[in-house]
Amino acid sequence: MKRTRIFLGYLTLIIIAISMLYPFLAMVNLSFVDNGSIFLESEKFLHINNLTLQNYKNVFKELPMSRYFLNSLIVATISTLGQVMFAALAGYAFARLNFRFRNTIFLVILITMLIPPQVNIIPLFFLMREMNLIDTYQALILPSLFGGLGVFLMRQYFLGFPKDLEESARIDGCNLFQTFFKIALPLALPTVATLAIFTFVTTWNSFMWPLIVTNSESMRTLPVGLAIYKGSFREITLWGELLACSVICTIPVIGVFLLGKKYFISDILQGGIKE
Repeated sequence: MKRTRIFLGYLTLIIIAISMLYPFLAMVNLSFVDNGSIFLESEKFLHINNLTLQNYKNVFKELPMSRYFLNSLIVATISTLGQVMFAALAGYAFARLNFRFRNTIFLVILITMLIPPQVNIIPLFFLMREMNLIDTYQALILPSLFGGLGVFLMRQYFLGFPKDLEESARIDGCNLFQTFFKIALPLALPTVATLAIFTFVTTWNSFMWPLIVTNSESMRTLPVGLAIYKGSFREITLWGELLACSVICTIPVIGVFLLGKKYFISDILQGGIKE
């Protein structure tokens, strides 16, 4: 009976994995198929004949893909590093420091998580316009440097952080910042990696804000460039080239997840263990 349950469990996981992987594999496969025969081959499970790199060549020829990719990489990387650092500092302060209105301020931060991002777009746009930051990296990066979810995650981790380690660090002569950067933050790597992955993926896939706050082609990010390319005036949609663009868009996200996979899984396992 136990083996049957294990078998059914693994079978269910395999079916779910295949159902999630198949669309991605089909996208990668069809991105190497000529536009003229892409719909003829789309019904096949795997197309291995007459594969071509022409779609990728056309993408880099017709679009400033390198510029789009660089813009997205700069914005996502700086936003991720900034949000992780600010969230870690704020989470440590809310968990370990006693100051006036601490719980009230934290409650306000939690309430901001309930506000849909679309509600903030107009006020943020006017703010960026008043600061003369429209169509700049600052406008793309600044709104994503702070987030209530990151502060919440880091605070929850530091609440369970052993106080004995902090006391030992103080005995050794460490001040508050040294204790944070040398003791607390390195031990929080699983939570930091989880927050970094979520932030990078969210920022990398962001579409609405970059579309509104950028005007020039040199400041567009990959999702915006891809959407404009799809909606550009032409008689037919070049699906092969769009699929090639989509594959290029997913490469950094997969790379970031693979880099942080070890810590991400470790954080999930720690969250499932109760003392």
